[in-house]
Amino acid sequence: MNEMSKPAAIKGEEHWTVKDGGVKLFLFEKCAGDPAKSIGTILFVHGSSMASQPTFDLQVPGRPDSSAMDHFARRGYDCWSLDMEGYGRSIKDRDNNAPISQGADDCTVAALYIQKLRGKRPLLVYGISSGALRAGLFAERHPEMVARLALDAMVWTGEGSPTLEQRRKRLPEFMAKNRRPIDKAFIHSIFERDHPGTAEVKVIEAFADAVTALDDSVPTGTYVDMCSRLPVVDPEKITVPTLIMRGQWDGIASIEDLLKFFAKLPNPDKQFSVMAGISHASFQQKNYMLVYHILASFFAQPAPVYRV
Repeated sequence: MNEMSKPAAIKGEEHWTVKDGGVKLFLFEKCAGDPAKSIGTILFVHGSSMASQPTFDLQVPGRPDSSAMDHFARRGYDCWSLDMEGYGRSIKDRDNNAPISQGADDCTVAALYIQKLRGKRPLLVYGISSGALRAGLFAERHPEMVARLALDAMVWTGEGSPTLEQRRKRLPEFMAKNRRPIDKAFIHSIFERDHPGTAEVKVIEAFADAVTALDDSVPTGTYVDMCSRLPVVDPEKITVPTLIMRGQWDGIASIEDLLKFFAKLPNPDKQFSVMAGISHASFQQKNYMLVYHILASFFAQPAPVYRV
């Protein structure tokens, strides 16, 4: 391969933005080559129990494309992740439990920062678990800022969810304090609760190490919302093209719950995908390349040409 044909190296860059009250939020960007020449800008939105980089930029030796951000950067996208307030490297010292609505506001702050820096085009948005609820609520509030929306491992009403049924037993504990402790054993439990064996041990270990290197506790707000305040997203108000991604073994929501949500989405440019062999943490599963494929296909889909 000559110098002219070598692919551009992927560069990672740290960013900080500030929301009302001087609250600092951490963003991380990965792109191969000039971001201004990217084919699209992706915002990855993390879930309840871990910050963004362990979720979306996990490096595991011997696991090709372990980092979702690297995978999509190689395909020409400008990739961004955001630590919500209370997580990772964003500010953690305010007296609040970082509920889902606040996370949607954090997405707005991040999107405004990205658009100011990289151009005012709508974003491709992917959210997982409570991050899907944050992303969905962000799209409700600011459809003009979202080109396409992917909601993975999400829940709508909570009906038929074995995970939430168990979690509700601890609701008084979650409501009594703003943060809950996490450790490596807790991270392991995420992979054991639905269908053990869907993720490699070395990946679970690397993920647990990366998560706990940044946080030994996380906010309780998303757990409180998901246990006592569902639904927090109205599908009839999500007007952008939307993909619902549902792992075969995911216990956070029943497939019936999600299909009812899907039916109410008003935009005809919508898809529902069941991902074989996937539990809850999609990008850390053995079948992660299947997840990438589904997401990449949706993000690259041309817009329909409407005729009268």
